[in-house]
Amino acid sequence: MSNLVLAMLVAVAVDHWLGEPPVRWHPVVWMGNALERYAEWVLPSHGALSDGDHDWMAFTRGGLMWVALASAVVAIGWGVQWVALAAPSWSAGLLLGVALKPLLAWRMLRSEVQAVETALQVSLPGGRERLSWLVSRDVTQLTESDVRESAIESLAENLNDSVVAPLFWFVLFGLPGAALYRFANTADAMWGYKGVYQGRNWEWAGKWAARMDDALSWMPARLTALALALAAGGLNLWRLRREASLTPSPNSGWPMAAMAIAIGVRLHKPDVYMLNEAGREPRAADTVAAIRLATHALVWLAGVVVALQTMVGLGWVSWLVGVFL
Repeated sequence: MSNLVLAMLVAVAVDHWLGEPPVRWHPVVWMGNALERYAEWVLPSHGALSDGDHDWMAFTRGGLMWVALASAVVAIGWGVQWVALAAPSWSAGLLLGVALKPLLAWRMLRSEVQAVETALQVSLPGGRERLSWLVSRDVTQLTESDVRESAIESLAENLNDSVVAPLFWFVLFGLPGAALYRFANTADAMWGYKGVYQGRNWEWAGKWAARMDDALSWMPARLTALALALAAGGLNLWRLRREASLTPSPNSGWPMAAMAIAIGVRLHKPDVYMLNEAGREPRAADTVAAIRLATHALVWLAGVVVALQTMVGLGWVSWLVGVFL
C-alpha cells in the first residue's frame, strides 16, 4: 500500500475515533487567526465603502496578502510532509495521515448536523440556536422546515469543503495541496463576502479570496455530486446540472442539488434559489437519510481511489504526487 493511500486511511480513521485536535494545535484555526490578524491591513475598518465602489487598492491588498499567507501555508505543509516522509518507510504513511487529519472534518460535520436535528426535536428555538453554529445566515425567523433544510444544505456543501476537496488536492499534490485548499476555503469564509460585513465592505477586498476558493472547489464539488449520485443508485445528470445552476455559487449547488434529488426533498433559500422544487419538506428521517447518503458517498470515493491505486497506480496522479512526495 502506498504512502498516499495509507495516509488517507489513517486520516479518516483518526477523524472517526478521535475527532478534532485541540483548538490551540489546530492548523485551520491558525489559518483563521492569521486571516483575522491581517484583515485590518487588507481593509481598514475606517475605510468601508458603499456598495458598487471599485476599490482596486483593497482588491490588490487582498490579493497580495492571500498569496503571501497561502505561500506560507504551502511551505509549512511541504516541510511537515518532508519530515513525515523522512521517517522509516513503515511509519511515513502513518505520520502523513496524522498530519492530514486536521485538514478534513467529517466526524465534526456529521455530529453538528445531527445535533441540529436533536435540538429541533426538543424545540424550534433550540434548533435555530444550534443551526447558528453551522451557518452565518440569520436564523431567528426560520421555520422548522427551514432549519432542517439549512442543516441538510450545510451537510452537502461541507461534505465537499471539509472532506472531499481536501482529499482531492492531497491526492494531486500531497499535504501542501490539502493545506492550500483549506486555507483558500477558510479565507473565502472570512474575507469572501459580497458586500458589507461587520461594518466593512468586502466586495473588492475579498474578491480574490472568493475567486480562488471557487477555482479550487470547481472539480471537487462536481466529484462530490457524482459520488452522492452513485451512492443513491444513480441520478439524471442533466437534471442535476440544471438544478445546480439555480444557485448563485458555481460550486455549492452541485452537492446540494444531488442531495436534494437523492433523498427527495426540497432545499431552498428564500429569494435566492429553490432546488428540487417538486420535493417534499424535509422530515426528521431525512436528516438521517442525508447523513447516511453522505457516508456512502465517501465510501464510494475511497473505494475508487484505492482501486485505481491498486490496479493502475493512479497513473499520472502518482507522477504528480511523486513530484511533491
